[in-house]
Amino acid sequence: MITRTERARQRQEGAAQHVGTERQGVQLLALALGFVMATLDVTIINVAGPELRSGLELSLSGLTWVVDGYVLVFASLLLLAGSLAGRFGARRIYLVGLGLFTAASLVCAVAPVAGVLVAGRLAQGAGAALFMPSSLTLLMNAFPGGPERTRVLGLWSAIVSTAAGVGPAVGGLLVGGLGWRSIFLVNLPVGLAALALARRYVAPLPGRAMPLGAAGHALGLVALAALAYGLIQGPETGWSAAPVLAAFALALLAGAAFAVRERAAGTTARVLPGALFANAHFSTANAVGFLFNLGCYGAMFVLGLFLQNARGASPMEAGLQLLPTQLVFLLGNVLYAKVGHRVGNRAALAGSLLYTAAGTVALAVVLSPELPYWALAVILGVFNTGLGVASPAMTGAVMDAAGREHASIGSATLNANRQIGTLVGIAAMGAVLAGAGGWYAGAAACFALAGGAYAAAALLAWFGLRAPRADGAVHVGGPAARTLPG
Repeated sequence: MITRTERARQRQEGAAQHVGTERQGVQLLALALGFVMATLDVTIINVAGPELRSGLELSLSGLTWVVDGYVLVFASLLLLAGSLAGRFGARRIYLVGLGLFTAASLVCAVAPVAGVLVAGRLAQGAGAALFMPSSLTLLMNAFPGGPERTRVLGLWSAIVSTAAGVGPAVGGLLVGGLGWRSIFLVNLPVGLAALALARRYVAPLPGRAMPLGAAGHALGLVALAALAYGLIQGPETGWSAAPVLAAFALALLAGAAFAVRERAAGTTARVLPGALFANAHFSTANAVGFLFNLGCYGAMFVLGLFLQNARGASPMEAGLQLLPTQLVFLLGNVLYAKVGHRVGNRAALAGSLLYTAAGTVALAVVLSPELPYWALAVILGVFNTGLGVASPAMTGAVMDAAGREHASIGSATLNANRQIGTLVGIAAMGAVLAGAGGWYAGAAACFALAGGAYAAAALLAWFGLRAPRADGAVHVGGPAARTLPG
């Protein structure tokens, strides 16, 4: 028989557990809001091109820099941002990044001329580079492991995927109803809310006294910036133009110098810790991230153009037609949250990517003028669910491989690889479209290319994330958190 004292104790424990769950929910929201803001900003601006050009008398080159300059700065600064988070503390860098992004959004919203808008976009990219890797580090610290972390990763990815999916439609509504400046003003309440919640509910992480490795970061920044510049300018000025070729040559030289410096025996201040260089799982998961973004964002880029140019949709109609093909990511995120800890990141990643590869290649085969929109949406919707499973599984695999000690730089490396994958994917799909005989042939070839990227990523995940057992046998199941070294 339960005594009155025991009942009181149980009620207190239940109340404490409820408060703890509520606090974790607020922490998740605070850390996801930054990602939501940055993701919305990328997808919203894609439908604002005509308004921006007429409102600020932007040239096509100027519009390109408004859209892609953000990505260039973001990709270039990610590794440095990861090291700064490790040295000065992840929460501090997260708050600085959020503040910079929010202030830059205000600059963009009130920009009187094109130059001010481009400068604001570059500052937004710097802010996003600071807070994105730090947010993952803080998330992993708040939810250290087990089924709970798997569930949280799924929910976090679901929030971000929803923002990406509704971005084009939200952008169309804002631009159509309130003008182009509203797409930047919407960041202000989101950014301020994220700052307030993070300061109050997210626990600080102490930094570690460690050299930043300025020379290594400088080489990495030059390599990424030059590569991003070449990929952005290539489609506009031509791939054989002297500035584009010079940018690629500089990227190659700086990348080679970075690799030599990082692997040199006498290097004491490495950008990437030696343990990460030696960790095959970390390298594999990053390669999967590159291929994932190449296929996903390359196909998304093609699909938006295809719906408007081949099927006659307006920008607003195209945004709405993209919704069902993107919001299914949410279903995949939820599925991962429920079953990811049972099957493990390796199986979830390989299986979901192979599933999406099959559907994307099937779409390339059946795509024709006779294919109705509903069939196109159903095919993409059903098979894009796999990408919703793959995204948190990929993040989990990288963070497991990096461990708590290297969480910030590990997250930054994954984000840098994924952004470069986005740039390469868009450039490759643009080249395929330009050389194809019509929109349907070009879109089919692009979907086949995306399917090939997913298939290659699936094979990498399956064979590259296997962990040897202590007795030398290969362990092929279970959560990555149990099988990854270090």
